[in-house]
Amino acid sequence: MSDKKFIDGLIVKAPNDNAPEYVKAKLSIKRQELIDWLGQQQGDWINADIKVSQGGKYYAQVDDWKPDSQRGQQQSSRPARQQSAPQRQAPQQSAPMDDFDDSMIPF
Repeated sequence: MSDKKFIDGLIVKAPNDNAPEYVKAKLSIKRQELIDWLGQQQGDWINADIKVSQGGKYYAQVDDWKPDSQRGQQQSSRPARQQSAPQRQAPQQSAPMDDFDDSMIPF
């Protein structure tokens, strides 16, 4: 298993208590620190996972997983996700219902 890599200049925070249910996290960017970190990276893409520590602190971790080139695409070193995985539970705080459909969002 590889060492955890974090993104310098990218800070992840829990959403404000008054934020709508669809806001999952807040990102803050230290511009020059992130630019410097990006300049040290290889490739066109950098993937990251937003995670929550056992202490409840949000953070971004670089996802540097790559498929095992000696195996076929169907067999990789990463376990496949099951189709019948349990659904994530909604947050316990109640949020107001929106009066619009997701298809109305322009992005």
